Amino acid sequence: MEEFTSGEVYQKEFDPQAYLEYFDLGSDSLGNEAVTFYLECFCKTFTPDFLKGDTLIDLGSGPCIYQFMSACESFENIIASDYLDQNLQEIEKWRKNEPGAFDWSSIGMYVCELEGKRAKWSEKEAKLRRAIQQVLKCDVTLQNPMAPLRLPPVDCVLSTECLESACKDQASYRAALSNVSSLLKPGGHLVLSGLAETTFLMVGSRKFSILFLTEKFQREALAENGFTIIQFKTQPRIDKMTMDLCDFAALYFIIAQKVKEA
Repeated sequence: MEEFTSGEVYQKEFDPQAYLEYFDLGSDSLGNEAVTFYLECFCKTFTPDFLKGDTLIDLGSGPCIYQFMSACESFENIIASDYLDQNLQEIEKWRKNEPGAFDWSSIGMYVCELEGKRAKWSEKEAKLRRAIQQVLKCDVTLQNPMAPLRLPPVDCVLSTECLESACKDQASYRAALSNVSSLLKPGGHLVLSGLAETTFLMVGSRKFSILFLTEKFQREALAENGFTIIQFKTQPRIDKMTMDLCDFAALYFIIAQKVKEA
């Protein structure tokens, strides 16, 4: 088991630029397998005929915006959030179209292709910038993850590779789910995706711990916190050449509905 990477260590040592190197769809990188899986799931989930609403909070956005490229088609307002100041700065840089912002166009065109509108990335890009209403600090280990702000409950919370990075053990993961649930309206949806049966992720030369999650545990933890699972999809790892960068065994995608308070 890897030594737990605390939030303080993340704040000091997490390099957004090194992390963003995983987002090259033209390569056989570690990120390619995960990102294409997530994007395909998001595309099928965030449609006017399935998951839609007024406001979506993305918890633990990292320095990324790919995870709500499809969501902006069915949610008018998106709140991006992260624990790390350097990640929030990266998102703001892209949102304001500032020099040096990461170029998401290859991933954006891939999403448009999935949605059947490949030629319209420029339109989606503009729509996404308008949809991102706020970029806020968050901490899923707090009872109110958006403290000191107290936001009105929302229709959907999205989180990708966040809880398993922020939580030290199964007890803290269960507590984090309860905290996240407090952000949702009754009947609202939680969409989780990430790395299953993992212990670490390399970002540049730094190793960061990941909580080892199994499907059985996640199903139990969601049920304990008042969620009904609508979809639980897994995909076994294909690429075995990059085990030194991350040891995940599978990818997961979960849609759950809040049916009662935790």
